[in-house]
Amino acid sequence: MTVLTFTLIMLLGAFLAGFIGSLSGLGGGIIIIPLLTIILGVDIHYAIGAALVSVIATSSGSAAAYVKEGITNMRLGIFLEIATTIGAVCGALLSTIAPTSFIAVLFGLTLIFSAINSLRKKEEHIVLESSPLAKSLKLQGTYPTHDGQVVSYGTKNVIGGFSMMGIAGMMSGLLGIGSGAFKVIAMDNIMRIPFKVSTTTSNFMMGVTAMASSVIYIQKGYIEPGICMPVVIGVLFGAMAGAKILVRTNPKKLRIFFACLIFVLAVNMIYNGLNGKI
Repeated sequence: MTVLTFTLIMLLGAFLAGFIGSLSGLGGGIIIIPLLTIILGVDIHYAIGAALVSVIATSSGSAAAYVKEGITNMRLGIFLEIATTIGAVCGALLSTIAPTSFIAVLFGLTLIFSAINSLRKKEEHIVLESSPLAKSLKLQGTYPTHDGQVVSYGTKNVIGGFSMMGIAGMMSGLLGIGSGAFKVIAMDNIMRIPFKVSTTTSNFMMGVTAMASSVIYIQKGYIEPGICMPVVIGVLFGAMAGAKILVRTNPKKLRIFFACLIFVLAVNMIYNGLNGKI
């Protein structure tokens, strides 16, 4: 395979990854890594490095819009970034010494979990009274609704959410994904943050988390410009195209379809990992 052919396949695959990731709400990394490892035969460490760079690019673009709209709780996000950054660095260090077969199997299991979580019925949790620790840290906030009203909310179980964020960061650094599912669970289920705020704050945090772990991958030489460049370009354009399609289609049906697709990819990753093919 020539370099040009390899680059064009990566560019097209990254576009599809960004497109599917945007429609499913799971990010492009979940498609990028199986594409590079299974189809193109790239070492999984280089695939994770490219996926992390794409997470930084996509998160930075969308996070700015959510912050401008006043939905993202920046104080909460910055506080929880302490846990995700520490976890991301630990995960990245673990990735450099862990067997590739172990990473592939864990990646597949994480994909299954993320796909199931994306189909879970999202319920809005509005807690008016914050816990004492949340009050002292001033983690409560407000967000605007589509009709111009302002909703106030409180925060609970700060320590539990902080601990879960450490796990989310570790999974991000180890597997090269945004770990949005774990972050939303930490804020939505544990800390009782409204779902709209938890998803936008999670997106705000993804880029910083990926940046922390990518430093380790750069030091180890796993960030390859020839792989990262077409991946980032493809994912960005794919995500923008997916966002335009999403507003005109039924998101529930799309999520079911892509959850099935992701499940197939997950099984493939687990199979190849167990058989030592990755």
